[in-house]
Amino acid sequence: MRTEVRIVASATALPEIHASGGLSARRTAPHTVHLIGTAATPLGGDELDITIVVGPGARLAVRSVAATIALPSAATPSSLAHWRFRVDTGGELDFDPEPTIVAGGAHHHTITSVRLAADARLRLRERVQIGRSGEDAGGWRGDLIADLGELPLLRHRLELGAGTVADDPLAAPRALESELRYPDDRPAETLDLAETRLPLAAGGTLRTRTSPLLAAR
Repeated sequence: MRTEVRIVASATALPEIHASGGLSARRTAPHTVHLIGTAATPLGGDELDITIVVGPGARLAVRSVAATIALPSAATPSSLAHWRFRVDTGGELDFDPEPTIVAGGAHHHTITSVRLAADARLRLRERVQIGRSGEDAGGWRGDLIADLGELPLLRHRLELGAGTVADDPLAAPRALESELRYPDDRPAETLDLAETRLPLAAGGTLRTRTSPLLAAR
């Protein structure tokens, strides 16, 4: 199944929502949209293409009503989600959905593309957990590509779970929390061996935390 969602926020009107496939969205406040699953997705073979645009001077918060569960299908374990974000001049986006859970036997690939104006504001949070209770055989790969106008801001890739180079049934992490903030002038900080916040050369920070299980919000 192919799912397409497009959300456009403006400074003068309520967010516009266009959706087809297994995912939709609802306006839950003047500047807030919640993503809602309308079918079981992503299953193996599914493709999701979600575009979120914040126009000049607009504000938008995006949440979800439930976690996303990636499942294998009889034909293939692999699914793909491409998230495309654009925040125009003076715009502000706060993106913080519920986690993605990759079930045993599934392999989910997330590509996140971000384009920011120089004076835009962004908080982009992603949380991933490999396996439901008693499962640990799923795999996930996330590519994060962010640009500040025509200037590269970030190129980041991380893999978790089965089939990855760091996979270890005894000690490898099975959960990730990642947060990209722009602007953010906080210095580098390492809280322990599994959590760090690093400043980006063009501005902003990237915080990552890996662990066996996601922490409570």
